[in-house]
Amino acid sequence: MPVLRTEIGDVLRDARLTQGKTLRDISSGARVSLGYLSEVERGQKEASSELLASICEALDVPMSAILREVSDRFATAESLEGVAVMPSIPDTVPELLGELRSR
Repeated sequence: MPVLRTEIGDVLRDARLTQGKTLRDISSGARVSLGYLSEVERGQKEASSELLASICEALDVPMSAILREVSDRFATAESLEGVAVMPSIPDTVPELLGELRSR
């Protein structure tokens, strides 16, 4: 199973490289240190939602597009591993309620 911070970093790096931008370009636009941005891209640091929004703004890419790509990668990994996307969870609430009422 992939690690969320690694997938987010990979997607951010892919977006940056596709635009032909450097780490320095994005770090100054996002107002984050170049070293920290590098660690986020390599999956060594987990970006807060605020930092992710700032990086997306510097990339001029909607955060929803980044998160959608990450989600697609997870879905692909899950299908390759044979993991059900939405496993069924047994509904035990009616049984529990019945037990409580009989007391």
